Amino acid sequence: MRRFFSVLIVLGLILFLSNSLSILPKYGQAKISKVSDAYINKSVNSEKREVKFGETKDLEDGAANVVTSIVVDYRSFDTLGEVTVLFTSALGVGFVLHGIRRKKYGRMPNFVLRVSVGILLPLILLFGTYVFIHGHLTPGGGFPGGTIIAVGILLLYLSNEEFSLSKTSKFIEGFAGSLYVILGLIGLAVGGVFLVNFLPTGVIGTLFSAGIIPIVYILIGFKVGAELSGVIADMYREG
Repeated sequence: MRRFFSVLIVLGLILFLSNSLSILPKYGQAKISKVSDAYINKSVNSEKREVKFGETKDLEDGAANVVTSIVVDYRSFDTLGEVTVLFTSALGVGFVLHGIRRKKYGRMPNFVLRVSVGILLPLILLFGTYVFIHGHLTPGGGFPGGTIIAVGILLLYLSNEEFSLSKTSKFIEGFAGSLYVILGLIGLAVGGVFLVNFLPTGVIGTLFSAGIIPIVYILIGFKVGAELSGVIADMYREG
């Protein structure tokens, strides 16, 4: 039965990709530089304005991290697609490894490992949280922050043979992803564009700035952390 559903999913994916490719413009006919030309023209011809860190407010984007401005604002829809790809990968791992019981080796993990994890785990979780909360100000964001949190879960599995991931992680994963989409729909209703930055951008360089960007990064951080932790749990059950 599992093999049947696997084949069915693959065939459905092939059909979806075939239909998607059929509606794409032919090579050389797509105006791929339309968006970039608009932003270049805006940058060159717009009114010059001095921006001071910690002072200037109400900017178009408001994020001190330029990469974040692009990833979570101007091309946030692409980022939503990347989150969906990760979800699909986690779903595939869970589907393939479902029903496999976790192997137990009958021996306690190394004492040094257990003590070290007990000391480092709170710091790892705190650092991961800092990375995605502070992503609009410094290098970081939801993906690296969530990955750091998942590393903490991996260490728990390595240091405690009885540890098992709570089912709450599945709820967190789905809830965070749903809120991400809801934010996009609110932007569509308020600003006419899906995932538009509809909140005040505040003062650049402060924690509460950049509109919805910090909120999006927090949601991505929780979602990525929960998904990767689920993948670790599924693979660890395999032994």
